[in-house]
This record gives sequence, structure tokens and C-alpha cells, in this order.
Amino acid sequence: MIEAFSVARIPEIIFGEGKFSELPAIMAQYGRQLLVFVGHRPLQSLPYWDRFTEMMSTAGFTWDVIQVEGEPSPDLVDDVVREYRQMGIDAVLAIGGGSVIDAAKAVAGLLPHGNSVIDHLEGVGRGIPYKGPAAPFVAVPTTAGTGSEATMNAVLSVSGPGGFKKSFRHKCLVPAVALVDPELTYSCPKDVTTACGMDALTQLIESYVSRQASRFTDALALSGIAAASDGLIPAWQADSSDFKRGRNSMAYAALISGITLAQAGLGIVHGLASLLGGHFPIPHGVACGTLLAAAPEVNIRALQEQVPDSPALDKYAMVGMLLSSECPNSAESALKSLVEALSDLTERFNIPRLGVYGIKESDLPEIAAQVGQKTNPVELSQTEVIEVLHKRL
Repeated sequence: MIEAFSVARIPEIIFGEGKFSELPAIMAQYGRQLLVFVGHRPLQSLPYWDRFTEMMSTAGFTWDVIQVEGEPSPDLVDDVVREYRQMGIDAVLAIGGGSVIDAAKAVAGLLPHGNSVIDHLEGVGRGIPYKGPAAPFVAVPTTAGTGSEATMNAVLSVSGPGGFKKSFRHKCLVPAVALVDPELTYSCPKDVTTACGMDALTQLIESYVSRQASRFTDALALSGIAAASDGLIPAWQADSSDFKRGRNSMAYAALISGITLAQAGLGIVHGLASLLGGHFPIPHGVACGTLLAAAPEVNIRALQEQVPDSPALDKYAMVGMLLSSECPNSAESALKSLVEALSDLTERFNIPRLGVYGIKESDLPEIAAQVGQKTNPVELSQTEVIEVLHKRL
């Protein structure tokens, strides 16, 4: 018997090299006046910008540009909504990384209404239910990491004392279209590529072993993990003959990770990354990447002690077989290979330790006490959560 499962809304997906050329036809479904979100780099330095302006101008579009620097805040979203609420925007378009897509997603959700995102922000907002509708929204990722092009949540941050990283989440926020062209990731810097890639791999592994995983998400997650195993190192090696294939594989892996996290949830790494990002200036991908080996190591030991017949152990072993450069000859050796492979990636990519961002040993108990574990494959004690953090301090 296949156990019951449900599938949350996903966008129309257009994937492949050269698909960026289809953008005018996609946007024409919604109107000609656009609000376009991009990253903080100067527009003239964006490798796709000349191509974008030529094909969109030729097709009769007009647009205003919003540049997003760093992870978006509620104030940024509210300011943009306030400025453009009455400007006759037909559709919102994001061309950038996860932060750009999240900012645009939140603005698209609020443009038809004009209220503050704080009304709806989980955990720290006013608790007012969001009902939609959202403005038409198209997401075009230029990094391969968060998978935000396939999710219903916009992650917003306030850093420092009293800081947080929380989601504005609703099915109406799912992009109408996710246009994923791996060519747009070719110019992504090496350090960003590795942090994003480790984030995507984390999302795939955590959703695969999640307590809310299903036959549906398992199949997708394994597909994404295989793609990441094949593509992560070549995508990082810009001088490799396999560079483009690597970037293609990682664009696919990131997209799939967005779908699986939206359906199955994530684990302890992302719970900790959200807390760390709210209180310290650590990029999300770095937080995930630096904890990616430590968390499965502690999870596996806890599962063996508490729930030795858990299917998550078999799943971790499967991931170990996919990521290992050798062929493990037993489940136990596959589990060991998993931790070794993830540790090797962390070292190869020189992922910074937590202490680089001002995190101290005295901070760990408070962080560990706050982390959610709803979909982690096993409930870790506070001591075990501190162990995960301490391994990368």
C-alpha cells in the first residue's frame, strides 16, 4: 500500500538552456508594465541585462527596477509596496538569487492589498491571515540554491539583537512561472556557487529524511541528490570541461530542492540556520553548508539509539551511496561514507566556521533551546543540538 500524501501548489516550470529567450512571451500573458527585481550588482554588470532590455523593449514592455542588497527585510517590502501600490503594475518579475526572489514574492503578494508584511509574518507578525490574491509573479533564478522559485514562502530577515528570519507564507505566493535557465548561473561567483549548492543539497537531504516525506517527495529528492552529486564539484570548478554540465545539474537540483522542501519540510540544519541568520551576519547558504556534515552525523547516532528501525537510517545510507566516490558494501559503511563525503565537501569548499561570524560557545545553549524539530527525522536533545553547532564552531 502506498501511504496517503498531498502535494502543495507548484509553479509552471520551464527548464533548460536558452529558455530565457521565452521570457517576453511568458510575461505578455499578464500585461506590459512590470516591476523587476534584481540583485545589488550594477545593472550594466549583469551578464543578461543587455539581452533582457533588448528583447523586452522590442516586445513593448516598460518596467521599473528594484535592486535587493542582502537578505530582504520587512521594511524593504513595505517601502516597495507603498511606492508602487497605485502605479498600475501588471506583473512582478524576479531575476536573481533567493533573496531577490523572496523580496519580489512578498511584494507581489501585497501589491493588490497595500498592507504591511508584518501583518502576516510567521511568529513575529500580527497574526492576520493572508487570503490573497497576489499579483502575477514570475521567478527567474540566477543562482542554484534556495529553490525559492518553487515555494510558497518569502523569507524576510532582521539581523542583530532581537533579530529574526521568518516567512511570509501562502499558496497564493507560489510563482505563476519558474523559468530556470542554467545559462544564467554561469557568471555566479565561486563562493556564492558553493554556498548555494550546499544549501540545495541540504534541502534535498533534509526533505528526503523528513518525517513528512512521501513516496512522491522521495523520488524527487533522490533525483535532485543524484544531480547534485554529479554537478556540485564541476559547477565550482570554472576551468573544468564539465563546468556547464555542473551548473546545469545544480540548477535542476536547486529547483527540485524547492519542490521537496515545500512538500516535506526540512530538518535541524535549516532550523538552526534561520536562528543563526536572525542574530548573526551569517549568509544562509554558509550556515547550511557549514552544518551539513555535523547534523546527519548526530541525527544518525540518535536514530540508532532511539529508533533503530527508522526508515530514515536506510535513507541516509542511500544518500551515502549516492555521494560516495566508492561503493559502500553495507548500510553501516554507507552511513559512514555519507558523513565523510559531506565533511570532504565542507573542507574542499572551505566553508567558514560559525566563529567567523561572531558566534561564541556561550551563544549555543540559547540557539539550541529555540530550534524547531518538527520534521527532523528524530527529536534531538538540547545537548545533541549544541553538539551539532559545536562541531562547526
